[in-house]
Amino acid sequence: MPAPQRTAALTGSRDSTSYGAAVTAEMAHGLARRGICVISGLAYGIDAHAHRGALAGSTGTGPATIAVAAGGLDRVYPSGNADLAAAIKTTGLIVSEQPIGTAPTRARFLDRNRIIAALAGVTCVVEARWRSGALNTAHHAETIARHVAAVPGSVHSANSAGCHRLLKVDSPSLRFRLK
Repeated sequence: MPAPQRTAALTGSRDSTSYGAAVTAEMAHGLARRGICVISGLAYGIDAHAHRGALAGSTGTGPATIAVAAGGLDRVYPSGNADLAAAIKTTGLIVSEQPIGTAPTRARFLDRNRIIAALAGVTCVVEARWRSGALNTAHHAETIARHVAAVPGSVHSANSAGCHRLLKVDSPSLRFRLK
């Protein structure tokens, strides 16, 4: 398992926009090219784009990406990401705190977010609605004094409302912080 300073979590909306998909894939690819392991949750949308981008940028040294599952390791969820999970197993890792046979549930997804935040040195929310599981991940990261980042989007996009909520300028030092 890579040290937190060599990892970055990318997370966000399952119903990502083309902007969010492109930004995520580019970030994940660039991180992986620099030997930074990308961590996400194997969900549709931003998570899947993060894993795919990291796999595409893999240099073959260390895991390119780590997927944190909400259920047992024998339960790929969503099943539509089975091919992605198989690809991750070749140059990355899939981890879970749940025993084999455990089905993913809403509560287990929120528990999974705690692990994503703990494994990563920085958690970056790429797209998130006002109320989003990705914001839960950011909260966990802040709670354990890990860095939190967010990608701004269009002020007209509901998928960026949560990111804009995370980004708050603390003048005069212009530090970003989670509120």
